[in-house]
Amino acid sequence: MARKQWTFHGRVQGVGFRASAQAAAKENNLNGWVKNKEDGTVVVEAEGSQDKLQSFLQEIKAGPNPFIKIRHVDEQTFSKEEGYKGFNVKY
Repeated sequence: MARKQWTFHGRVQGVGFRASAQAAAKENNLNGWVKNKEDGTVVVEAEGSQDKLQSFLQEIKAGPNPFIKIRHVDEQTFSKEEGYKGFNVKY
């Protein structure tokens, strides 16, 4: 199991990104959260197997809907898990 945090840059707010991220996370059995930031980015933190984390990232990068346009992704990997339950949208 692993924990990663991604910051998505581009057209990622007001386009259904958080709902798409939540759906993709649930499909991949990931736990964590997604949140809009004031600077226009969206942050996702997720825990799960390496394979499922990679699958989630590929799915999101492929653009789950035509309005999402990701320009750049920053990734952080953490050595310790937080033990999240479910996958939530933070406000």
